Amino acid sequence: MLPSPAPPDAWAAFVHVGSRIPSVDNGLLGFGLALVIALLTTPVARAFAWRIGAIDEPRERSLHQFPTPRLGGLAIVVAVVAATLIFLPHDKKTHAILIGAAVIVLVGAVDDLLELSADFKLVGQVFAAAIPVVGGVRVTSFTLPFVHHVGLSPPFAYGLTVLGLVALMNIVNFIDGVDGLAAGVCTITAITFALIAFSQHRIEPHAAGVLALITAGASLGYLRHGFHPASIFLGDSGSNLLGYLLGAIVVQGTLKTNALVGLAFPLVILAVPILDSSFVIAKRIKYRRPVYQADRWHFHHRFANIGFSPRKTTLYLYGWTVTMAGLALAIRFFPYSDHHGHFHTGWVLALIGCGLVGLAASVYLVLVLEILKLRRFREFQLRSDSTLAGEPEPTAADVDSRVAHELETGEFEALRAPRSER
Repeated sequence: MLPSPAPPDAWAAFVHVGSRIPSVDNGLLGFGLALVIALLTTPVARAFAWRIGAIDEPRERSLHQFPTPRLGGLAIVVAVVAATLIFLPHDKKTHAILIGAAVIVLVGAVDDLLELSADFKLVGQVFAAAIPVVGGVRVTSFTLPFVHHVGLSPPFAYGLTVLGLVALMNIVNFIDGVDGLAAGVCTITAITFALIAFSQHRIEPHAAGVLALITAGASLGYLRHGFHPASIFLGDSGSNLLGYLLGAIVVQGTLKTNALVGLAFPLVILAVPILDSSFVIAKRIKYRRPVYQADRWHFHHRFANIGFSPRKTTLYLYGWTVTMAGLALAIRFFPYSDHHGHFHTGWVLALIGCGLVGLAASVYLVLVLEILKLRRFREFQLRSDSTLAGEPEPTAADVDSRVAHELETGEFEALRAPRSER
């Protein structure tokens, strides 16, 4: 006797997954496949980096103590390309995104090996970003409160999208200064983008949702090897790739939402790296230093300066990112208004409450951890130095003056936290 055929709904589900139609099922399968591939190929990338000499040696501004291989981006790009070719349609946009990803990984890998100049890296970033833009991945319009639909002319659409992709590459690269920070933040961010993309009822955002889950899976697979103590770093090949992929996801999945607050999603979800980059760039401009000049003004450096371990720094910044991601999801899913623009008081108050939580988290991390705790650590150190030197204990004004100088200039002295603070 022949076996009975599968129920129609089961067969339809099988065809749905196997036909590369963008769906939650394909996204979850892509997430799992990318995670496994990255998990298995990261040790290969590590061995290859050791072999060719793509090594990050400890420097004055570094937070690691031993030579560590770079090129973590090679494992991530292999995972992303493989999963994307299996679970997304083979159309012009998908191919353009993958080609651009390969280009930016190549540029980053060369930089990991030879340390290219900032100008050369920028040219490579622009070239890589232009590939998906020419392939149709670009912002042609968006919606704003009170203005509603805003259309963009082709030249402006091309330029704005390239600028956004390059900006995100550098934003992610800026936060890649402590074990696992950039990969973890990008994992949280990509999952949040996926939830928002799948909440829409069009194919294009769903494709972005699948790519977001694939990106999250690849990042998480790498993170098994890249979390503190890291055996391999993302390198420019990895940080630029993750920024590039997040940019493509934003363009295809969130900016094209019909919600009036569509533009707010990437700004809220990426608040941590955006604030970090903005703060650092403002400091460099203020003190007339090159924007691309490395320093110790990033959030993770400042946490290290007040005695935080790399692991603790990373977990705190993960928590901040999760808080902002929660705010973005509240903006998307809370029914605070209807289709006629009428607001519901209860849901509006709930949304405001979520916003206040996000604001409180930001104030706590930037103000309390950076300034107040720095004052406590500096007071502890000054009192210890005075005791050893047989001098009078420092006054509160002395401590305030030292802390103010360090916060203003970014010129910190290394601190050793008391044992109870570690």
